[in-house]
Amino acid sequence: MSKIIFINARLEASCFKPGQLLPEDNSLPEIAVAGRSNVGKSSLINALLNTKIAKTGQTPGKTRSINFYNIKIKDTEKSFRLVDLPGYGYAARSKDERNEWQKLISAYISRRENLKLVLHLVDFRHGLLKNDKDLQEWINSYEKNIFVVFTKADKIPKSKWLSTKQSYIKDGLFSCDIPIITSSDKREGVDALSEFIADYLAKN
Repeated sequence: MSKIIFINARLEASCFKPGQLLPEDNSLPEIAVAGRSNVGKSSLINALLNTKIAKTGQTPGKTRSINFYNIKIKDTEKSFRLVDLPGYGYAARSKDERNEWQKLISAYISRRENLKLVLHLVDFRHGLLKNDKDLQEWINSYEKNIFVVFTKADKIPKSKWLSTKQSYIKDGLFSCDIPIITSSDKREGVDALSEFIADYLAKN
């Protein structure tokens, strides 16, 4: 049985332009979720929150807005915002559309003082591709903490998980702690990620 840590999740806003971004609230630290298109961001968010609040689909690049979710941490008085960023790296979208997404993400990452952590979702089958590494360099330039979360681990035999993760770490990546391996379909690593987020917020 899954361990429920996050409750009362609700969508506060979907923002398509920098001017629509929610004002910062000093009582609400923010954790952003970033990753390539089709990496499984919406599925993992739904698994974390134990609800189908984030829309999923077969078409990569479905999330084109920054979505702000207000979430309460169970058995505490604390709440936070989970911020779902548009996926990157999907070439089928027009160049103008991709540029608009980039401006939107840049406006959020570069200016947000309440942003405590960026969860960087990486497809476990492929590791960090060039645009994943570019994203990490860019986020790191703003001195924002990054935590790598591998997704779709059920696509790889479990006997190879440890060696695969170690190879990716050896190749080099930015992560404030040892990356967690997850599978939304199998709920592998979801509870561990929930606990990590709650502990991180308690300390920062």
